[in-house]
Amino acid sequence: MKNTPTPHIGAQYGDIAETVIMAGDPLRVKFMAEKFLDNPVQFNNVRGMLGYTGTYHGKRVSVMGHGMGIPSIAIYTYELYHFYGVKTIIRVGSAGTIHKDLHIGDLAIAMGACTNSNYAAQYELPGTFAPIGDFDLVRGAAEACERLGYHYKVGNVYSSDVFYNENSHIDKWINMGVLAVEMEIAALYMNAARSGNRALGICTISDSILTGEATTAEERQNNFTHMMDVAFSLI
Repeated sequence: MKNTPTPHIGAQYGDIAETVIMAGDPLRVKFMAEKFLDNPVQFNNVRGMLGYTGTYHGKRVSVMGHGMGIPSIAIYTYELYHFYGVKTIIRVGSAGTIHKDLHIGDLAIAMGACTNSNYAAQYELPGTFAPIGDFDLVRGAAEACERLGYHYKVGNVYSSDVFYNENSHIDKWINMGVLAVEMEIAALYMNAARSGNRALGICTISDSILTGEATTAEERQNNFTHMMDVAFSLI
């Protein structure tokens, strides 16, 4: 296609599978390619944002990084949906829990994504858009967690544009029953909706905003495999 390669993805049309599992950290993507894919072939290294295509139990799938924050994931997922024929994107990432029943290592399946981002303003909607995940993917992820014995909750996450926030008002999100804070899923769900495609966000709890518990960068890169198991079960 004339739109590929894009300014951010060095692949040709056809190099990327219709299903892409994405992570913010490119090294987590490399880990997934080595652990889960048969015969992975690297299709991208532009800006160090690694991407690989291979097979999982005989089914073609790609894994790729999306960087940190809504602007970054918005660019990559827009290009994947619009220029590479991608139909399904599953984000596997980390999140900070703000729910008393979610702890380090548990999974948060994002049925919806609240946000303080202005990303939806581009659509000029006469109201507030509610970004939601694909129901079949949400249901499949919950069923996989039950089958595998992984502790999880399904609900709203909060996609924040700000990491170091001087006035987060996090208590207000807690009062609304939001599960966890992350930085990308709302834009992923909006891009999926606008392009008529599917998306799901699955997050491993990496820290607790309630207790101050936290994990290391190496633990987040290499040990958060339960969400990957769930994501690949949906292929």
